Amino acid sequence: MQPKLNSRLVSLDVFRGIIIGFMILVTDPGTYSYVYPQLRHAEWAGATATDMIFPALLFMVGFSIVLSIKSRLAHHTPNNRIVLHMFYRSIILIILGLAVNGFPFYDWHNLRFPGILQRIAVCYLLCGLFYLYVIKPASKNNIIKLLIPIVVLLLGYWLILFLIPVPGVGAYHLDSFGNLPAYIDRSIFGINHLWFYGTTPGMGITYDPEGLLSTIPAIASTLIGVLTAQYWLHTADNQSKKIIKASVIGVVLIIIALVLDKYFPINKRIWTSTFVLLSSGVALLVFTFVYIIVDIKKWRKWSYIFMVLGSNALLAFILSNVIIDLLNIITIHSSFSPTKLDLHAWGNQLALCTGLSPVNASLLYAIVLVLLNTLIILPLYRKNILVRA
Repeated sequence: MQPKLNSRLVSLDVFRGIIIGFMILVTDPGTYSYVYPQLRHAEWAGATATDMIFPALLFMVGFSIVLSIKSRLAHHTPNNRIVLHMFYRSIILIILGLAVNGFPFYDWHNLRFPGILQRIAVCYLLCGLFYLYVIKPASKNNIIKLLIPIVVLLLGYWLILFLIPVPGVGAYHLDSFGNLPAYIDRSIFGINHLWFYGTTPGMGITYDPEGLLSTIPAIASTLIGVLTAQYWLHTADNQSKKIIKASVIGVVLIIIALVLDKYFPINKRIWTSTFVLLSSGVALLVFTFVYIIVDIKKWRKWSYIFMVLGSNALLAFILSNVIIDLLNIITIHSSFSPTKLDLHAWGNQLALCTGLSPVNASLLYAIVLVLLNTLIILPLYRKNILVRA
């Protein structure tokens, strides 16, 4: 039986939890010297499984926009109140993003301005406003209205990078220094306020993966989530047709991305249009698979940990960052070393004592962090307490 339009898709929470769990897993392994290739970001061009995490999260943000606005309109909430709520949530997300970036020392002179939550805030607000006022949720024939801006954003971003030259470098240089998004971020924010690890050999900090210009295609990633929700929830196709169509579209998006890669390389750091196509195709396929398992087959026992994380995804994200930072600054005396070790290094040494290989010990450390975050959030989940922006 197809879920009612006003019913909650359990698969949505499970998929969100998988994304958050995977994000925690790859963010802080025992040591980056020993990490499976798919559990680290691509150095520059290309993509790994890890690179699929953030766009999948934006895909879910887009999907949730449709559910949220539909629900509020069903309760006769005026548009102006919906808009105020969207602005409020976006501002809170930006503030939280800056707070996460600065924790625990808050060196304002070197505070990173862009970030994951900041990008989510911008994409959520702009896509929410677009859906409410341009798509108009009450309209039935709005798939084309969503396809057009997605195509315009992706083609427009490519043209901007292809045609607009970087002073002293030229146009369409897609390296970590000469690309236009990096130049704009350096010019507006200054290198002190960019991602500490966004470096170019011999040049220091040169780019930020969540910068200003690359937010344009990230908006397209979010709109693809909106488009998916609009189709998934508001078409007459039965479950089988939806699953088949979604799977075919997902595969087609991936193929198109791979074909166009030699013309516009797949790159998460500057969120190229081909990266949007690839990551959206992957997100669509994975979500479809989770939907089959969780909402159709009702096989849900395996997903408990992801339900916990997905129910409080924002809290899990912030909590994981706080825990990681604390583990890196709190030191203890240990038999592993004649000098003090931070808790991170101590935990990795403890994992190595299990007899695992270094790469598996590093992975074990990361898995323990995922479980730790889950255990902290578990009481809230059991009491149905949801922390929202």
